[in-house]
Amino acid sequence: MTNGTENFNTPGNISGFGYELLRNDLLADLLGKDQHDILYWAGKMLARKYPLATFEEIIDFFEKAGWGTLTVEEEKKQEVHLILTSELITYRNQNKKHVSYQLEAGFLAMQIQQQIDVIAETYEEQSKRGDKVKFQVKWDLKDPITRR
Repeated sequence: MTNGTENFNTPGNISGFGYELLRNDLLADLLGKDQHDILYWAGKMLARKYPLATFEEIIDFFEKAGWGTLTVEEEKKQEVHLILTSELITYRNQNKKHVSYQLEAGFLAMQIQQQIDVIAETYEEQSKRGDKVKFQVKWDLKDPITRR
């Protein structure tokens, strides 16, 4: 893995309850109606802090961060469709908890953007069955990153 990922091996585990308490109860109350936008930008910030060189590293990061298992559903010329699954996603949906996955969406957008040097955006869609989250990352090869 690349720079900044040494924290992946921090000892101890946070419980699912502890994670849910912080992420979905505390953050939702603190961020209010701006939660989705702020989480998206926070995901982008995390991607800048933990730049990853390959898509395999992104998949590994998701696992180690406790976000779930990320798999590629479909790849096209200027977009990729991804599926995120985890026990927490299933639990949230079974208990009718609406959760924003914009943190993960922003993280994906910025990682792809950094890897291919074009502007990328991610769109989130929660499955009707409630057992996964779908992400669609899109980019335009005619919209390169301008370095200062």
